[in-house]
Amino acid sequence: MNPVKPGETPRTPWIVGVSGASGTPYAAAVLRALLAAGESVDLVVSRASRLTLLDETGISFRDAHWRDDLREWLSRGADGKPDTFSVDLDAVRHWSAGDLAAGPSSGSYPTKGMLIVPASTASVAGVALGLSKDLLQRAASVTLKEGRPLVVAVRETPLNGQTLRHLVTLDDAGANVVPASPAFYAGATHIQDLVDFVAGRVLDAAGVPHRLYRRWQGELGGGSHRADSQ
Repeated sequence: MNPVKPGETPRTPWIVGVSGASGTPYAAAVLRALLAAGESVDLVVSRASRLTLLDETGISFRDAHWRDDLREWLSRGADGKPDTFSVDLDAVRHWSAGDLAAGPSSGSYPTKGMLIVPASTASVAGVALGLSKDLLQRAASVTLKEGRPLVVAVRETPLNGQTLRHLVTLDDAGANVVPASPAFYAGATHIQDLVDFVAGRVLDAAGVPHRLYRRWQGELGGGSHRADSQ
């Protein structure tokens, strides 16, 4: 586990908010990597994202059975193949998206920051405007007001002017906007490689160590030699 820093408790989690944009494999890769890095996670899965998860994976995410559903989700590869990864969920705590009395709704609840992955344009707008219509948006607003890291992995194309203005508002407020845009210089040969690149960039923005993709070393032609991923 990571050492406890001044002002942190023995369990100071990262909040991971999953919104309704397409891209649930990105969220799965981020969650697996956070757990592999020894981090604790507070998970908020929006109502809209549950429909996306069902559409993209066939998995129903249910509050009453969240642990079983999350294990099934995280064990799948980006290609949908089951039992691709093994996961330990002991460090995960789940909060219902409708629970506005949850821990992450208060600034006195200690966290390291928040990652919204994927971030829909609706969630971007809600956070930028301070709507706090559900726990995901409320936790993001709290993260900003407390001066903690907020990473927003927006997943939409094309982006209209309104959304671009909302993203600028979030950047001005201190958030780190990370578009879900895979790169190819790392030698991707599989859909999981592209997913892991985006997940890795999200974790880079949060300062969480990982080995999800081969980093640029200033030498051309190295893309065929991928780093081992976890």
